[in-house]
Amino acid sequence: MKTPKLRFGAIGLEPRRNPSSSAVMDNALIIGASGGIGRALGAALTERGVKVTGLTRSGDSLDITNEASVAEVLGRLAGPFDLIFVATGALEINGAEPEKTLKSLEAAAMMDQFAVNCIGPSLVLKHSLALMPRKGRAVFAALSARVGSIGDNAKGGWYSYRTAKAALNQMIHTGAIELARTHRQAICVALHPGTVRTPFTEKYLDRHPAVAASEAAGNLLSVIDGLTPAQSGQFFDWQGKPVAW
Repeated sequence: MKTPKLRFGAIGLEPRRNPSSSAVMDNALIIGASGGIGRALGAALTERGVKVTGLTRSGDSLDITNEASVAEVLGRLAGPFDLIFVATGALEINGAEPEKTLKSLEAAAMMDQFAVNCIGPSLVLKHSLALMPRKGRAVFAALSARVGSIGDNAKGGWYSYRTAKAALNQMIHTGAIELARTHRQAICVALHPGTVRTPFTEKYLDRHPAVAASEAAGNLLSVIDGLTPAQSGQFFDWQGKPVAW
């Protein structure tokens, strides 16, 4: 399988303490820190006074679709991290747009979608276990999408993207079960950020209302702040409402 062409960029973030902020975490890791949501999350966390480590493909040679790369790059980190957020994802890969009909479905495009939107975050989860504290609250969150919901699918289409995100949701749910055995206060969730205005989504917005990445980041962090271990393994939207599997 060919390596999908992804677009990431280096990012460096230094924490700035905000005495008025009631930060619930001290140390965060963002995978895909140069994307629209990843960068906004890093900025919001830094504003809170959280120390942020941001990893990218171009800046850190992190290829989430290659396990050797994931193991090597994450293996350099000491941790522990209170938050590990996978902000990677792609609607179009190697020029393949989301399919409108079954006639447009191609094996290579579907494999690329699985590599980026499911396998990549799954590999990060696998190699993040050593970076999460065994005691105390910690959150592993991955960007999913409402279109990955099987129960909330009334329009069809977008076969590869939908299916890859649905598979990611299953990985998060299953991984959370195992994680709870060793990290009793850990929370592992899939999050839908809403429709976010980024270069990757611009051509698909049409008349749909969209929010800036900074607003989406604030919404997601509000959801994360309110999560408890009892909610681990679930799928939430940007308002903190459960999304149907």
